[in-house]
Amino acid sequence: MPYYDYRCTKCGETFTVKMSFEEYGKKRVKCPKCGSAKVERVYVAVAAKTSKKS
Repeated sequence: MPYYDYRCTKCGETFTVKMSFEEYGKKRVKCPKCGSAKVERVYVAVAAKTSKKS
């Protein structure tokens, strides 16, 4: 299951939520610190390392 990063617009807390592709967009995400539903998705850079030399 993928992990999604969020930031609460009320208290500024940044947190990660694990949910399935089916849940994403349907599940209401709440801040674990203050309980607010006013959260925004945070996009982070992803890097992949392979063993094949190029």
